[in-house]
Amino acid sequence: MSYLCPLCQQPLLAQQRVLRCENQHQFDLAKEGYINLLPVQHKRSKQPGDSAEMMQARRNFLDAGHYQPLQQRVCDMLDAALPNSTLSVLDIGCGEGYYTQAVATRLQEEREQALVYGLDVAKIAIRYGAKRYGNVEFCVASSHRLPFGNNQFDAVLRIYAPCKAAELARVVKPQGYVLTVTPGPRHLMQFKALIYQDVKLHDNTPEEMPGFTLVEEQSLGYSMTLNSEESAALLQMTPFAWRARPEVWGILATTTEFACETDFTLRLWQRQDDGETAVSDSPA
Repeated sequence: MSYLCPLCQQPLLAQQRVLRCENQHQFDLAKEGYINLLPVQHKRSKQPGDSAEMMQARRNFLDAGHYQPLQQRVCDMLDAALPNSTLSVLDIGCGEGYYTQAVATRLQEEREQALVYGLDVAKIAIRYGAKRYGNVEFCVASSHRLPFGNNQFDAVLRIYAPCKAAELARVVKPQGYVLTVTPGPRHLMQFKALIYQDVKLHDNTPEEMPGFTLVEEQSLGYSMTLNSEESAALLQMTPFAWRARPEVWGILATTTEFACETDFTLRLWQRQDDGETAVSDSPA
C-alpha cells in the first residue's frame, strides 16, 4: 500500500496493522483489510456516501448482471490502453467494488504486477468490498483530496464520481489515462418518464479536463427488462430516487416486467506531458 496522510500529506508507513506518518498521525487497518483515511473534519455529514439501504440495492442489482456489459467494456478499454507491464490503477467512487474487482482481475491475468486501488467516501461500501474482493486495495477517502502521491497511477477509473481535473492530473502519470463513464442522452429515460412531466435528454457535452487530451470515446446502450425488485433497486441507485413520489414506487412494485434502456458514454483521456501542463505539487 502507498498512501499519503490526509492531514499533512506526508507518506504513511506501515507498522503492523497501523499506518503512521512522520507527524505521528495514525490510521488503523480494519480487520477486513481496508484503511479509513477520511478524518472527521473532512466529512460533510455523519455518514457520508451511500446509506446501507442504497448500497444493498446497488449490490443486488449489479450481482444480477444487468450492468455486466458496461463492466466488461470498462475492462476492455483499460486493458487495451495500458501496457503489459507493472501497473497501478485507481477506481474513484468504487462503491462496493463491482467494477474495481473486474478491472483488477483482467489486468492481473496478463501482467506480472497490477496493483488496483478502490476509493469511496462510503465506509459501509468499502467494508463490504474489502471483505468480498481480495485482489483490490480499498480505502475510505474523499475524491476531492486523494490520499496518493504525485504521478502515482497509470490509470484512474471514474464512473459518475466527482473529482477535479487538477487532482486527477496530480496523481496520474504523464501519458497516463483517466477513463470516465457518464450517462448518455437516453440513459434510463423510462424512469425519468415516471417522475418528470417534461422528460429531457441527458447533456452529453464532454466535461472540461485541463491537462488531458480526449483520445477515445465510445457509446454503449442496450435494453433491459427488470422485475419489480430489480426496477426498484435500480431507481434506488439513481439521483432520480430523491424525486420519486410514493406512487412511482407503487408502480414499480406492481409491474412484473419493466422495460428500460441504458445509454453510457465512455471517454478515455490521456494526461499531457509535464511540459504541456502545470500540475499542483500537493493535494487540493
